[in-house]
Amino acid sequence: MREFVHEALPMRVTFGPGRAAAVAAEVEHLGLSRVLVLCTPGQEAVARRVADGLGARCAGVFPGAVMHVPAEVADDACRRAAGLGADGCVAVGGGSTVGLGKAIALRHGLGVVAVPTTYAGSEMTPIWGLTEDGVKRTGRDPAVLPRSVVYDPELTTSLPVGLSVVSGMNAVAHAAEALYAPDATPVTDLMAVEGARSIVAALPRIAANPADLDARADALRGAWLCGAVLGATTMSLHHKLCHVLGGTFGLPHAETHTVVLPHVLAFNLPAAPRAAAGLHQAVGAADVPRALHELGQRLGAPRSLRQLGMPASGIDEAVRQVLAAPYANPRGVTAESVASLLEAAHAGRPPAPDVTGSL
Repeated sequence: MREFVHEALPMRVTFGPGRAAAVAAEVEHLGLSRVLVLCTPGQEAVARRVADGLGARCAGVFPGAVMHVPAEVADDACRRAAGLGADGCVAVGGGSTVGLGKAIALRHGLGVVAVPTTYAGSEMTPIWGLTEDGVKRTGRDPAVLPRSVVYDPELTTSLPVGLSVVSGMNAVAHAAEALYAPDATPVTDLMAVEGARSIVAALPRIAANPADLDARADALRGAWLCGAVLGATTMSLHHKLCHVLGGTFGLPHAETHTVVLPHVLAFNLPAAPRAAAGLHQAVGAADVPRALHELGQRLGAPRSLRQLGMPASGIDEAVRQVLAAPYANPRGVTAESVASLLEAAHAGRPPAPDVTGSL
């Protein structure tokens, strides 16, 4: 019999086409009166439409969110929020924007309403991250968990296919690591398998027709589940690697997850038979790492860390940082194994054969 402890995170979700119009109602429901709308420069047009719908409850728009949440950007946003007397934030965008909202919540306790436009899943977790002096720090604090999430698939139809693919693969990585986390439960297992299945099934449909609202909704639902299990379990080698690569070398977050995930799974799944069985079910393939690698290639995702701009000379530094702090992983990690994994990912080679079928 499997013993476990499951703690559900408090979360309010509004889901459906056109639900972006409900942001003002969510802000009112939470008792917020002056909110700062956050976005990246590329999402400013969408964010200003949301801001217009907020009327007098909108204190202003901060279009400066940046990947990996640089500390100086968080400082600027916090000063802007304080100067405007904001009592909350509305984060319109992906992981970069939601991450900025979390940084403000961490420092000033402001409530966050998340309006995701990608499949990052950050809106479902109490995990925050800040990058300073080339090092990305992460932590968990219930204070940063968004109080409300508004999922509107119409907001994702303009997300380019390439970004949709890597964002979806990022979500699959959350589910994969949740399946072999030491604190996984039968509940998180069910959510992870269904989340990964929804994403993997939706991505080819999105690539074929980016305006397919049903496919976009399935991807958002999958992202919700994958993000929720990331927030409920302990991260392992894959996320540690991606945080190091992103914070140290400035590599794009979702693209890095997409390149690295098949290699980490090829390494970990032989030591995690329950996770392997769940991913076989979700992906519908006997060799999960190769199937995910080939799915990414078929849909035009980057194939190597070299393509993303990582220098080969950086592998040793990445290995050093990955091994500097202990973390849970189903298989023992050594400098040699991490270096081998990174060399394969850097070169863009297919992942090593998945041998879990013999377990």
